[in-house]
Amino acid sequence: MYRNYIQRDSEYMNRLKDVICEQYHIDVIDITPAKRGYYGETWKLETPDNFYFAKLDYFKRHQKIFRNSLPVVDYLCENGIGFINNVIKTRDGKLNIFFDAPESTPVLSSSAVLGVFEWIDGENIETDETKTPEYQMLCEIYKLTKSGFEIPVFEFSDKAAVDFYDKCKRLNAMPQSKPGNHVLSLFEQLKSELSHCSSRLAYLSSVCRRDKSHFYITHGDAGGNFIVGNGRNYIVDWDEVMYAPIERDAWVMCCHSWAVKLFNNTLKQAGIDCILRPERLAFYCYHMFFYYLCEFMNDFLSHGEGREIEGYLFQSWIWDRIKFADTI
Repeated sequence: MYRNYIQRDSEYMNRLKDVICEQYHIDVIDITPAKRGYYGETWKLETPDNFYFAKLDYFKRHQKIFRNSLPVVDYLCENGIGFINNVIKTRDGKLNIFFDAPESTPVLSSSAVLGVFEWIDGENIETDETKTPEYQMLCEIYKLTKSGFEIPVFEFSDKAAVDFYDKCKRLNAMPQSKPGNHVLSLFEQLKSELSHCSSRLAYLSSVCRRDKSHFYITHGDAGGNFIVGNGRNYIVDWDEVMYAPIERDAWVMCCHSWAVKLFNNTLKQAGIDCILRPERLAFYCYHMFFYYLCEFMNDFLSHGEGREIEGYLFQSWIWDRIKFADTI
């Protein structure tokens, strides 16, 4: 869950209950934390007859992305996709509302985008065995791709690396501190590796920009949001839905040849005329390397905590993907 300074006291919880009751006609009798999602504050809502899932997004940069994802989710559900959270509409037929925290609550941003969904009961499970149903489910999404949604269209660029080096400059310009110096020392230790990944990303960006065909509605982290429960499989958290190449959903397993073969076979069986391109897979390895690093840097620059950066750089699964990308 992305950090903010909201105090979730009784005043906050009561106001949230009242707003949901008023806007959705959902009689909430209990609210408990739901540990799902990164950018959102998430809750499990209990009513006398049912359960619901609520997400509040206080992060300004991400709010538009969250809001614009909801029509896509609604469209997919209306077209027979039963393995994602159905969006619950307000009494006025809206897919989201704005929720204002109580005035007495000290906040950085007091207004959140609130979305309510059907509750999916299950556990977040990702194994080699779940890849077959995951890829099959993603293919159902790809086949429903249509234009017109106000969601991002992926651009092949080296912006993630540029952003990372800009954040390093910001950190260098800040007053010296022990945590800041430690983070900078980590980057210094991996200076050559970071430079190599940046150069490779720039090169592959230019290669991949030559052909922007085969863009689909993609999830971006389906494996990390694969839910198993009640004998069924689900893919949740579609906040980051994007028009992008299929490699956006496939890159994370690209260092495993069996997974690449499985994904390609699943695409063929689904009648999707597309195969995974090595240069795109490699691009995403470098792109996501810097993307995640920038997310950790954002957290550090806001809160001064760098433990996640050290673990990511020196004990992370990401390096197996980089080794694969280096072979392309």
